[in-house]
Parts: sequence; C-alpha cells; structure tokens
Amino acid sequence: MSAIFEMTLPSETLSDEEVSDISGCSRKNDQVDWLTKNGWVFLLNRAGAPKIGRLYARLRLTGINPATLSTPAAAGWSLDTSKVR
Repeated sequence: MSAIFEMTLPSETLSDEEVSDISGCSRKNDQVDWLTKNGWVFLLNRAGAPKIGRLYARLRLTGINPATLSTPAAAGWSLDTSKVR
C-alpha cells in the first residue's frame, strides 16, 4: 500500500470533471447528494462545489474506506506527556 503514497499527484483535490465522472452527475447539487448517499467525505467550496481529496478518492476507488484505517489513537495508543517538563 505504500506505493499509493509515492505516486505523484497532479493536485491535492479532484477536478470538477473527475467529481462529475465519479458521481455520474454534472450538477453540483446532484453530486453532493450522490457523495453523501455513498458515504464519501468532501468539503464544499464557497461556490457550493464538492471538493474531494485526491488520495482519499484513490483509496475509495480501490475499495479501501479511509475511515476504517487504524490510527495510533484508535488502536488504544496515546502519548503520555505526564512526565515531560
């Protein structure tokens, strides 16, 4: 899976055309509805267009749900700073 992180990215977010291609919708409101219905994480820009991170989309399109990836905090690990001066 580390090879995914080594790929060069044309930009950090998908283009409007790529979002349209994934959702099958050209209207922004329809794209938002589709993304929400299918559990995608996205942000809306000021114009109301959904913005999706490219790495997130790559993971989702390969069948990996990034929300299920384990993080140190989720695995029960936490930083103990009680002895730090």
